Amino acid sequence: MREALCGPSVYKVPKRSPAAFKSGVALVADTAVALAEAGEMSCTDGRIIVVANIDDLIQRVSVKALAAEGQLPRTAKVEELAQAESMLGFTLPPVLVRLYREVANGGFGPDYQLFPLLGEGRTAIDTYFEERSMLLSGDRTRWPAGVLPILDWGCGMYAAVDCLSPEGAVLLFEPNAIGSDDDWPEAWFVDSGSLTEWLETWLSDAGWYVGDADDDGDMRPWEMARTRLSEHG
Repeated sequence: MREALCGPSVYKVPKRSPAAFKSGVALVADTAVALAEAGEMSCTDGRIIVVANIDDLIQRVSVKALAAEGQLPRTAKVEELAQAESMLGFTLPPVLVRLYREVANGGFGPDYQLFPLLGEGRTAIDTYFEERSMLLSGDRTRWPAGVLPILDWGCGMYAAVDCLSPEGAVLLFEPNAIGSDDDWPEAWFVDSGSLTEWLETWLSDAGWYVGDADDDGDMRPWEMARTRLSEHG
């Protein structure tokens, strides 16, 4: 397992076990296609994960968020979401929009919780532009266009949604994982193949960030990292 020093402790870059998806069910191909067209499943990493439906998912996220926090920030307004997409220059995945629109404008989720999209304090948009503005030698960047940071894990690590991928993959940015050669593509991993999977893992208390989570190996590197970091957008 890849290890990287993170403050006083050693941080291990893990991979969620497929067993973490407690509601996952293997389906025959025809049924899988039908569910995919209905928006009730995701199929990534060679696995088929059933999501009852997005309405049900958002409802369960809301219930857990309220139970954990007691009181949540207000939800984002429609005009704020439109403003955010205009500022970013790309659209947000529908599930992410619904989280901000129907659950809260940040302040819930794993560990340090989701950033607010817009508003006071540290926001997802501010963090995105901060990371994008950090140019390395040769005008290189360590943060690709279209990848929105949604949560700060600490130690420089982020959860981020690839808004340019059809599934809205959730990535882990782990700068402590790279060597002395500053090969930044090595800092990017795939946490979940889609935002829906990532949320289901959190709802099941089965994420790598949970102390007793089932961890069976290294998290998969993000294969598109080198290509995306070489693009300027």
